Amino acid sequence: MMKTHTKDTPTKHEEDLRRQRDILAFRMKKLSSKQSDFNSKTAALKEKIKKKYDDMKRVLDEDLRITFSQLDIESEAMERTLEDGIENCYRLTQEIDQQLAELTAQMEEDECQGQEKMSEMKERIAETLKKTDPELIQLDEFKNEQLLGLTINLLLFIRSQVPVTKKLFQSYAQEVILDPNSAHPKLIISPEGDSVTYTDTWQEVSENPARFDTTLNVISRQGFTEVRSYWEVEVTGKTYWELGLTYPDIPRKGREEDCWLGRGPSSWCIEYFNDIYTAWHNGVPHLLTDVGGRCFKRIGIFSSTEGGLVCFLGADTMTPLYSFCAGTFTDLLFQALCPGHDNQGTNGKPLLICDPSKSAPIL
Repeated sequence: MMKTHTKDTPTKHEEDLRRQRDILAFRMKKLSSKQSDFNSKTAALKEKIKKKYDDMKRVLDEDLRITFSQLDIESEAMERTLEDGIENCYRLTQEIDQQLAELTAQMEEDECQGQEKMSEMKERIAETLKKTDPELIQLDEFKNEQLLGLTINLLLFIRSQVPVTKKLFQSYAQEVILDPNSAHPKLIISPEGDSVTYTDTWQEVSENPARFDTTLNVISRQGFTEVRSYWEVEVTGKTYWELGLTYPDIPRKGREEDCWLGRGPSSWCIEYFNDIYTAWHNGVPHLLTDVGGRCFKRIGIFSSTEGGLVCFLGADTMTPLYSFCAGTFTDLLFQALCPGHDNQGTNGKPLLICDPSKSAPIL
């Protein structure tokens, strides 16, 4: 019986492995199908949005055509009036030339009759000059200024609505208050909990399990439960910083690499160091070569628990920087900031959490 059992065991293992392989193959097929479905839906959404932008362009082009047509019609009407005035003056000039020739011939014969014709001609000349006074033909400057004003208002309205991601993400804006009990002892948290500054001096703070003791991190007081969240941080004047999101179980103690934002599976971040942007998650760096050298005043972070997304943006112009897809988040997410060390005296500015609705104008 022992021989039979020994003989059957490899066969059973082979069957189990084949079954598991089939399960994995089916899973890969499902994932591939999901990927194709996502790609198709994204392509369809992009096409719909493109058509709307094309429609807007057509509406604006038609409005421009109508506006120009109205101005052209008014200009043509004035042009006709001016041309009529020129023609009248020209005809009268010819008549004057003709009468001058006649008067020269008749002056000796009938001086009295010549004077009457001269007087009549002067009256006609005076009347023509009165009717053709250029000052009588004026543009409606007030109406044109109103037209230009409406066009400027239309431009300002369009600018206020774009980028559309700005309006959308602003609707997901969330208040962020930093937790001083989580801050590394070399970080100063403002009384309002809306900024963090590095100092080379250790602060007198209480020790607790939530405090980071080697990495210059601080996280928000509360995790957020909203399906979608957006927040912005001002990074003006800084040469080193890290921003992102983390689960509450991120390691807080020791020099383990996982304590750094984005270096472990519990956090996602974007790092800026000496003009170089890098996105991090689970210890994998993604160098953002397309935006290297660009200094954004603000960085925006959008997350969607429904889509499992963490997206980073240059909030000045809503420039997409990098996006992570976690699929499904397994815990509450907390906002996380690292203002970085002094970087040879170039990084003394604080990180300031901002109200996205009061962002600097789009450039």
